[in-house]
Amino acid sequence: MSHDGASDAPPDADPLADVDPHRHPVILFDGVCNLCHGTIRFLVRHDDEGVFRFAPLDSPVGQALLREHGLPTEDHNSFVLVEGDETSQKSTAALRVARRLGAPWRFAWALRRLPLGIRDAAYDVVAEYRYEVFGKKDACEVPEPEVRERFAERALE
Repeated sequence: MSHDGASDAPPDADPLADVDPHRHPVILFDGVCNLCHGTIRFLVRHDDEGVFRFAPLDSPVGQALLREHGLPTEDHNSFVLVEGDETSQKSTAALRVARRLGAPWRFAWALRRLPLGIRDAAYDVVAEYRYEVFGKKDACEVPEPEVRERFAERALE
């Protein structure tokens, strides 16, 4: 990005040129949600091997990944995990992320045995009230340097 906040990349550049979800799974999240930003900071701290990359759902990278996988580009009530050629959403995405973290977080993977309808209903309640409880930003915030380096290329343009 240039100093005035405009992108230095050509407008027709492929937003996925530097993204490899096979090597580094990408977590797509609501860029204006305070809860989501807190979750990303938590994941950066607990992803000891630096496996995950992050991109807001409405960023060029997020939108391109959603389109590539045939997912809605306007529904921001879930975060999406893109692992290789597969995607997960809602509680399944959260549990798949947790299993790749260190202990004790990886033990949450055992919750996958709960019926999907129950897991996703609980997820939907949190998603429905996340702005009221945790607040919302007017725009996607630029993360701290240690978090920013884990974002998928061009995600913050």
